Amino acid sequence: MILIVNCGSTKVPQIEEITDSFEDYTTLSMYDFSNEDFTKYIGIIISGAPLLLSQLNPEPYLLAFEKIKTINIPVLGICFGHQIIGVLHGARIALQKEERDWTDISFFKESKLLKSIPNECLMMQDHCESISIPNNFSLLGSSDNCINEAMQHNSKPIFGVQFHPEVSGNLGTRLIENFISICTELKAQS
Repeated sequence: MILIVNCGSTKVPQIEEITDSFEDYTTLSMYDFSNEDFTKYIGIIISGAPLLLSQLNPEPYLLAFEKIKTINIPVLGICFGHQIIGVLHGARIALQKEERDWTDISFFKESKLLKSIPNECLMMQDHCESISIPNNFSLLGSSDNCINEAMQHNSKPIFGVQFHPEVSGNLGTRLIENFISICTELKAQS
């Protein structure tokens, strides 16, 4: 079962619909995340949020997601989720030019998350903040307006994407499917 963490994004129903095509899921509010028992899940997807971490005190959100650093199941952060993962691991967050449209993303590092996704493709954006590359993460992809569009932890199955795969058509669906495949493979090995 996949845990979808709803951080207030209007796009959570699309994450649920895609996830449901490949694996059972349950959805939980981000405010309940820190109290959850993760042993029943094979992976976690953290949604976007209508929040600007650079414009508020991020501590309550970082505290809510602190367990990300110690759990042993795959995690995919989308937009706000990507930023939370990054800041938890030492990234800096900053305001940037607003992005609310299709953007050309360049992927330049191999990853199971990007299996069968072209090195150059369009993905939908909906953000006005970005993060630096956090400690112990590798950069997987960039765009002209955002250096860290996609990242992967160097030793754990933790991934983040600044764009929104859940509303990026077939290639975005493929990315979420790839993440669920990673979860399934790791579960089978344990």
